[in-house]
Amino acid sequence: MTELAITARGLTRRFGELTAVDHIDLSVEKGRIFGFLGPNGSGKTTAIRMLCGLLTPSEGEVAVLGRSIPAEAEKLRLEIGYMTQKFSLYTDLTTLENLRFMARVYGLAHGQRRQRIDEVLQQFGLTELRDRQLHAMSGGQRQRVALAVATLHRPTLLFLDEPTSAVDPQNRRDFWEKLFDLSEAGTTILVSTHYMDEAERCHRLAILERGKVRRDDSPQALMAALEGRVVEVSGSGLRALREQLMARPDVVSAAQQGSRLRVLFDEETTAPLDRLQAAAQHQTCQLARPNLEDVFMAATAGERR
Repeated sequence: MTELAITARGLTRRFGELTAVDHIDLSVEKGRIFGFLGPNGSGKTTAIRMLCGLLTPSEGEVAVLGRSIPAEAEKLRLEIGYMTQKFSLYTDLTTLENLRFMARVYGLAHGQRRQRIDEVLQQFGLTELRDRQLHAMSGGQRQRVALAVATLHRPTLLFLDEPTSAVDPQNRRDFWEKLFDLSEAGTTILVSTHYMDEAERCHRLAILERGKVRRDDSPQALMAALEGRVVEVSGSGLRALREQLMARPDVVSAAQQGSRLRVLFDEETTAPLDRLQAAAQHQTCQLARPNLEDVFMAATAGERR
């Protein structure tokens, strides 16, 4: 039987009349990378803060690492790591000074601190940056320091709230390689993102929109469910064709990507390629492999309409 690091049932948080998280259910397997994908305002950060015990749910039940949250949140604190959306380390301190300070906060024994700090400096490629103040670092370097701090006390569960929003693609890729190293070693990771390429790297993914979970499955299964519903059009007159298609009830989305128009049909449409070829008289049409952007558009179509 699969062991779960997180279970949530009916998790809800209201701020006055605003429902930020609306009765969501979650099951996160131990040792896996679970992703929240959604735009700003979809409830990702609020959900993470409730799962960490930093915010009290308005409704619902939550268990994290076998502990009832928020009742046992204080006991959970030393078993989890948390990287906030906003960079929160001391930029006027060096890497080493930040690590030493946080080692004391985490309650690491004096004899254990030096060894553990040396380990994370090596693990995250920070040895040459140990004496550099954080304000003099790039965004990617600072995120590596933040990850080193979050894992300093060897947490079994790691929460990452849009951890790569301020770094370039190469540093994002390197950062994710570190996450897979942690996952391989047994660390459970819950990460929020609005990058489609990052979401596709997760073992399992929940798509959030306006506080609700619209889809929850592996990225591969989510994309496979749209097989046969995505058609790409190439040729001239794509802007006029897009305007024509967006007025049709059977079209979920039509987005131009370079010299191609990517069209997603609803699930009730039969033979979408034939239907589109009839409308695209001066263009070439072919079925395309669904991607996570298509999944997101399909998942939130009803809400947007």
